Amino acid sequence: MPQLPEREQQIRQAHAQLIHLVVEACQNADARAQLLPMLDQAVTSGWQSLVERIRRILAGARDETLLLGLDDEDTVIVRCILQGIQNPAALPDPNYQGDAALAAPGLASMIHAASRGDAKALHLVADMAEQMLRVGGDMARLGGILRKLIDGERDPDKLTKGMDPSGQQLVLDLLAELGKLGRH
Repeated sequence: MPQLPEREQQIRQAHAQLIHLVVEACQNADARAQLLPMLDQAVTSGWQSLVERIRRILAGARDETLLLGLDDEDTVIVRCILQGIQNPAALPDPNYQGDAALAAPGLASMIHAASRGDAKALHLVADMAEQMLRVGGDMARLGGILRKLIDGERDPDKLTKGMDPSGQQLVLDLLAELGKLGRH
């Protein structure tokens, strides 16, 4: 598969679980039953356009008109679902953990957007925080400070308290990226 742009790859990985569930639900009624409550929750969280397209895909739609009127993130997700239906090998790895150093720019941009009132970014960061809390360790600590970062906390001593060196470095990288975004 050709190398995707970094932002697109980050979106695909961030939504890998949903993408896989939709592709599986297109082929399996049991998976569809599991997916439908998740879609209802997504609608209440502000993802109406994406969910509407997913429901059309579940009903059998496969054409490019599904992409019309979607924002960039939703377009990547829908395109990935359609590609995954045609070729499951094209799906993102739902178990990919990624390089923590590469996570800082993407996470910083979401925190920056959420701090500026972007409801979709705030929802995405909240979902990520919830998942991080379940993982435990430094990931749970990072999940616990995301709200502080959105609210503008930048003191590395406060933010890295109790973290091991790799967790501390991720927070420092995140703060550096937020600093770059704050200058723009």
